[in-house]
Amino acid sequence: MADAGRRKFWGWGIEGAGPNPDQVAGIGRTLAGRFERELPEPLAPPTIGEIELRAPRLEPPAALAPIFSADPEVRAGHTYGKAYRDVVRGLRRDFAPAPDQVAFPRDEDEVRAVLDWCGDAGAALIPYGGGSSVCGGTEARLGDAYAGAISLDLGRLDRVLEIDRTSRAARIQAGVLGPALEGQLRPEGLTLRHFPQSFEFSTLGGWIATRSGGHFATLYTHIDDFVEALRVVTPTGVIETRRLPGSGAGPSPDRMFVGSEGILGIITEAWMRLQDRPSRRASASVGFPGDDGFLRGAEVVRRISQAGLFPANCRLLDPLEAANSGAGDGGTAVLILGFESADHDLGGWMERALEIARDGGGAVPDDAGRTRSDSGAGREGAAGAWRSAFLNMPYLRDALAQLSVITETFETAIPWDAFPEFDAGVRARVGDAARRICGAGALSCRFTHVYPDGPAPYYSVMAPGARGGELEQWDEIKAAAMEAVVALGGTVTHHHAVGRDHRPGYDQQRPARFAAALRAAKKELDPQALLNPGVLLDP
Repeated sequence: MADAGRRKFWGWGIEGAGPNPDQVAGIGRTLAGRFERELPEPLAPPTIGEIELRAPRLEPPAALAPIFSADPEVRAGHTYGKAYRDVVRGLRRDFAPAPDQVAFPRDEDEVRAVLDWCGDAGAALIPYGGGSSVCGGTEARLGDAYAGAISLDLGRLDRVLEIDRTSRAARIQAGVLGPALEGQLRPEGLTLRHFPQSFEFSTLGGWIATRSGGHFATLYTHIDDFVEALRVVTPTGVIETRRLPGSGAGPSPDRMFVGSEGILGIITEAWMRLQDRPSRRASASVGFPGDDGFLRGAEVVRRISQAGLFPANCRLLDPLEAANSGAGDGGTAVLILGFESADHDLGGWMERALEIARDGGGAVPDDAGRTRSDSGAGREGAAGAWRSAFLNMPYLRDALAQLSVITETFETAIPWDAFPEFDAGVRARVGDAARRICGAGALSCRFTHVYPDGPAPYYSVMAPGARGGELEQWDEIKAAAMEAVVALGGTVTHHHAVGRDHRPGYDQQRPARFAAALRAAKKELDPQALLNPGVLLDP
């Protein structure tokens, strides 16, 4: 039985959750048949007693000592994010980048005090929300430029401080985890309705700092859409933006910090736009069989996204993605549609979306799309299978890493007119790289979000790795993927942030003069370059 309160220090989620050892072995046998080769015996998860950490190079002053910890398990748990390469290093018992200390401030004054001490000590300070980064955003890759590394865990700043029911907004501390946030809003009948895959183990401040993508496949796709105002502690002072529904007063100060990934300041509070909790839901799954099913489905998604219907869920799975999640038969692309509302019946919206799907050659079940007033819509059939697989995938990824199976993702966005050629190019280049490097492998795709001007394709790679060489193999595949995405006109990341892992592609993508302006902002707000060095910019 899972320990409800203890997080894994080396991988995803809660200790004891996910596949057990017998299930991991069974997964290995299944994949051995798929790859037509034997897989190595599963690696045992590490125990904290096996981990050797460097002695802390820094000790906090006595006045701050009560909020600091150098406990080995705490330090190990704050070393990495939750990417494939992080899990593999954890399984290798390699925690070399561990922070020297972890700070747990209880209020904004303590945040400022820790920041001041880091400035005096010459220590790098890495903001930490829930630790779910998949791009190296929380890792202390510092070299010898700093006296040490401090991880600033904001988990004690976890309250909804104020609710404006009339305006449907709330002032919320940045360290609150997704479930705790929704739990505090529920009595008021309100919701932020931002549910990334990491929802259970990620925080509001982390969502804002990384421009997280959430629940809504259309319209409100990113956390940006919900930010009303911010309060940020920087090394040179506190910045608080004005709370407004909209403003044309120059470049937005909020936008400077949304997506800044902790390099400009530490987000401590935010006013967030909320919604009434939905009470009506409608869902449907549409099949597109055949070799061209995925592209025909993409054309239907384009038409739906340009029709102004704004479905909450509009996720297209290619045949392999659908089969892997239990939502399809392996020969059919599947479109999962969902609408929700707290105000009105959804029949007209769903009826029009399904009409577009039928016109595009989609196979629509006779009972698809009925409105329900319970939470069951979207939890049955293909939609339910996909949802379950989506939520459990991080645990499965840990199990596959134990088997030395390379399983990782990359996501992007591209205009509709370029998508067919882009998709073909990515599949050819990355698929060829996986097969060349690993001898076998598969690439699948789904749309996570869609816009009137283009989709956000999300690709998944699975290939048999060589025990002891998995990281080098994945890094080579990842480099091929990044090169292909940028060369073919896509963005290097749609909702997983830049961190340190996406820096090569980000450096190519952004205009040079913008990079210079960002460096100038960094110098003004963080003149000692203490905050999250190496993310977005070099120190």
